[in-house]
Amino acid sequence: MIETLFETRWLGVYRDGHWDFVRRPNADAAVGILAVTPDDKLLLVEQFRIPMQKRVIEIPAGLVGDEEEFQGEDLAETARRELLEETGYRAGSIELLLSSPTSAGMTSETTHIYLARDLEKAGPGGGTGAEDILVHEVPLGEVRGFLREKEASGCLVDFKIQAALWQAGLA
Repeated sequence: MIETLFETRWLGVYRDGHWDFVRRPNADAAVGILAVTPDDKLLLVEQFRIPMQKRVIEIPAGLVGDEEEFQGEDLAETARRELLEETGYRAGSIELLLSSPTSAGMTSETTHIYLARDLEKAGPGGGTGAEDILVHEVPLGEVRGFLREKEASGCLVDFKIQAALWQAGLA
């Protein structure tokens, strides 16, 4: 039997026997988007992440169904919407690359990573409301160097970048 230890609108802490874990009460999935422009640039986002207390370089991403207006939304549609919100790019094609537990020992969340191509600039990007997202357009051949430079400057780099590039055959 799962016991609720603590719960807010956005996060809950639970216990199943001897194991404590977290879950989002309003979403059990997330999407990530490996977005490649027609001129072979990878779109990466940079933002301050409160739990890490640092800026993090990531692929564009978002929660599935976390807001009432998007509950029941298709995973691919969530990926398209998040890509547009965060980067300002609209995807002409989108394909599921992989689905994986986000952190299996800590949360029930699954992340679904999509490859987005045939991109067209359609808006400013930067996220919504409280988000402060910086978009980087990095030539595919320069991604490793870019990530090393960002780490050297104090940023953290999310491993999903490398996993998605490898799965797409672009690493």
